[in-house]
Amino acid sequence: MKKISEWINKISNGWVTLACLVIFLFFTALVLPSQAAGAEAYSGNIGSPDTSFYYSSEALYEFAEAYGPQGRSTYIRARLTFDVVWPLVYLAFLGTVISWIFQKSSLRGEIWKRLNLVPVFGLLFDYLENGAVVVVMARYPDLTPILPQIAGVFTAIKWICIGGSFAVLVLGISLAFWHRFGIKQ
Repeated sequence: MKKISEWINKISNGWVTLACLVIFLFFTALVLPSQAAGAEAYSGNIGSPDTSFYYSSEALYEFAEAYGPQGRSTYIRARLTFDVVWPLVYLAFLGTVISWIFQKSSLRGEIWKRLNLVPVFGLLFDYLENGAVVVVMARYPDLTPILPQIAGVFTAIKWICIGGSFAVLVLGISLAFWHRFGIKQ
């Protein structure tokens, strides 16, 4: 993990961070709305496991039942295409911007440099969540051992890491602002 953090810090200059921001904004403005509309079409407004904060195994099976065969197939396809790329996009944005912002703050300790790993954990748990839910959806109506019970946990940890990444970003911006414009004694 230390090498990953160091690599993200190394590449996180202003231009790379700006490029990652542009890609993130592009996805947020153009790709996410079409994905959400597609999900709404097959979910029948029941929602989606990956947009829930947490769900039980029973709730996951309720999603699978409500989606029907075509909806489950569409859900699986979205997880194996769009939801492979989207976590990379938000990781690139959050990892580089957190690194870049903390480079601009006065904090130089190792712990501050390693905060760019929070979105890495978000990506990891996003992929674990997607893998678990895809297997459950693909096997439905057959029951799947273990995965339905841990899928909701993966989802909750994913959201904690993503929310934590934005909290770290706000902290970094605040510290960089303070460093730049802070009151001199």
